[in-house]
Amino acid sequence: MSEERETEVIHSWSAPRSLSTSLMYSFAQRDDIEVLDEPLYAHYLKVTGVDRPYREELLSKMESDGNKVVKNIIYGPGKKKYRYCKHIAKARLPGLSDDLTKKGKHFILIRNPIDSLQSFDKVVPSSFHELGLADLVSVYSELSASGKPPPILDVAHLQQDPEAALRGLCEDLDIPFQDSMLKWEAGPKSVDGIWAPWWYKNVHKSTGFVQPVKYRPPFPQSLYDVLEQSLPFYNMLKSHARSTRFPKIPTPSLPVATNQKILVWVGDELLPRDNAMVSVFDSVVQGGDSVWEGLRIYNGKVFKLEEHLDRMFDSAKALAFNNVPTRDEIKEAIFKTLIRNGMFDNAHIRLSLTRGKKVTSGMSPGFNLYGCTLIVLAEWKPPVYDNTKGITLVTATTRRNSPNNLDSKIHHNNLLNNILAKIEGNNANADDAIMLDKDGYVSETNATNIFLVKKGIVMTPHADYCLPGITRATVMELVRKEKLVLEERRISLSEFHTADEVWTTGTMGELSPVVRIDGRIIASLNPEITQHRHWNGERDGS
Repeated sequence: MSEERETEVIHSWSAPRSLSTSLMYSFAQRDDIEVLDEPLYAHYLKVTGVDRPYREELLSKMESDGNKVVKNIIYGPGKKKYRYCKHIAKARLPGLSDDLTKKGKHFILIRNPIDSLQSFDKVVPSSFHELGLADLVSVYSELSASGKPPPILDVAHLQQDPEAALRGLCEDLDIPFQDSMLKWEAGPKSVDGIWAPWWYKNVHKSTGFVQPVKYRPPFPQSLYDVLEQSLPFYNMLKSHARSTRFPKIPTPSLPVATNQKILVWVGDELLPRDNAMVSVFDSVVQGGDSVWEGLRIYNGKVFKLEEHLDRMFDSAKALAFNNVPTRDEIKEAIFKTLIRNGMFDNAHIRLSLTRGKKVTSGMSPGFNLYGCTLIVLAEWKPPVYDNTKGITLVTATTRRNSPNNLDSKIHHNNLLNNILAKIEGNNANADDAIMLDKDGYVSETNATNIFLVKKGIVMTPHADYCLPGITRATVMELVRKEKLVLEERRISLSEFHTADEVWTTGTMGELSPVVRIDGRIIASLNPEITQHRHWNGERDGS
């Protein structure tokens, strides 16, 4: 018989019906581990008074003093190097020794409640409390606050590729992986808790981790409320789960890292970045049915705020939006968002109004009439172009919208026309793309308005096929103020190719000098015009 020794404890924390027993069987196959099946279960039943079919038998055979369990059973001497403790998170009750979470190695096992609720309901009626995902988040938060965020393993990953998932978990726990973890014999195990006959019938049929059932039975409407209550907790934990071995959609790096933790206004409240969402039934998702404005923040002020709001209200009216928030309500949302994020300079706002949720009436789709959704997305964002070196443009084959099809004076979210042109620019390794109107005259770029100078005359395309930009209007006003000649007319592409200078205007890019168009070098750049960013106090708003 081997001698008792100090053993290192590995704590597995989960909610019920999360394949926690299968994972316990997996670890039990190792030659360096002993396992304990829910050692705090009797303590949980005694303190809470919760009824279970096996309650009396369990209380008579298991130690029900939780602190004795922690000291003598969980952290008592053992015969192997490691001790694996399977815990259900709701069993971690107040009054237990801090050693439970401060000592040992910990990890969290999660499962989407849409997959676990039905099997749980077969023994005990499902409820938010019984599922215990809030308790699991509490365990994660406490462990993270200690400076040691526990690794999180999603059951979906474990079923998809058991070996990769187990290797990753062992790596996170700093223990060697053993091939024996992938298989076990069918039938009851000596390590099973007293409750096994009620809960473990299916797992006793297993000999390893198997792929999940592809098509599950219909989800019961009776469990819908519990699912809705529990999913946010699962999603919070899922966002921290190990996923490098099972990437679905790569998360892009943010150009400005501080934008990872921002507050976004949606509807009538501020939400953390990852919680800022609109419904999949919203008309902006279903049909790009929304209007928007881009706002820029300088020295605590919003540039041309009133003009941007005027254009937003005009766009919403043109699209027949109902119950649009008032000007004061939108301003209040903007200012609250900026202040709470501490954004007073070098910031950009994407201000949006969506029509609302799409509904159906008979066979015809319709839209609700009870209000728009206001979105205020403020980010730390420098100008998108390098305005000290200038930008290059190419001419896109994609044409700008005609008023016969979709009037560009409506600042709408249906931007595929511009996106297709931008793709052409990207493929040509240019910063942006010039877009022509239906007759072949220059309209604007995929993202900005455009100006040229020829022999001292400032020219810009008329706004029949382009958005009449706020920054564009400001430049035109300054040109007139300086007593320069301004022409707003049809301009051919060759006139831009042969211009003395060209620049673009837009909220995100400010004033950007153009150094090359379709391979043609623009002859000169006037830094007094193309790089002047402050417009002599013309900013307004507050």
